[in-house]
Amino acid sequence: MAVVLAGCSAKVPKLPLLAVDDVIVAFGDSLTYGSGAKAQESYPAVLAQLINRKVVRAGVPGELTAQGLARLPAVIEEHNPRLVIVCLGGNDMLRRVNEAEIKHNLRAIIVDIRARDIAVVLVGVPKPALIMSAPELYADLATEFGIPYEGNIVTSVLYRSEYKSDSIHPNAQGYRKMAEAIAELLRNSGAV
Repeated sequence: MAVVLAGCSAKVPKLPLLAVDDVIVAFGDSLTYGSGAKAQESYPAVLAQLINRKVVRAGVPGELTAQGLARLPAVIEEHNPRLVIVCLGGNDMLRRVNEAEIKHNLRAIIVDIRARDIAVVLVGVPKPALIMSAPELYADLATEFGIPYEGNIVTSVLYRSEYKSDSIHPNAQGYRKMAEAIAELLRNSGAV
């Protein structure tokens, strides 16, 4: 089984180069919406500045993966993206949804996006615990589909109090760190 590592360009699956007018959709929950910071401080807004591309902030606070799966087609039809960044699953874990169901829903989201010939990047969300880390299901899906994966940044941000607005959301500094890590992943994948 191959391991997908963020930050090491030789190991990051390649994506098509995005044109400057291509749209990226950041798809997720409150971490994508930017809860705990102003809209212009959300990771999608900061990412847009870092990579000089339009990044649509399609985050819905409190959303579960099943709800995201149902919402996805309308978001894609509205924005016609060339790339979707998926960052979902935290609310499922907070509500103790079975990991198999989370993985099933995330797999269906990835399949739907790829069936439309749109590139996908996956961002892992940590499971709430004393020692936080993203469940293996994220890395498993990234390996299964050969897609770029950032599995550490959300955990790193939520581990440090200076990057948090509350126990489960970053502040402006934390969202900047997320945007920087995702921008690096996009550069290493060849997308930008």
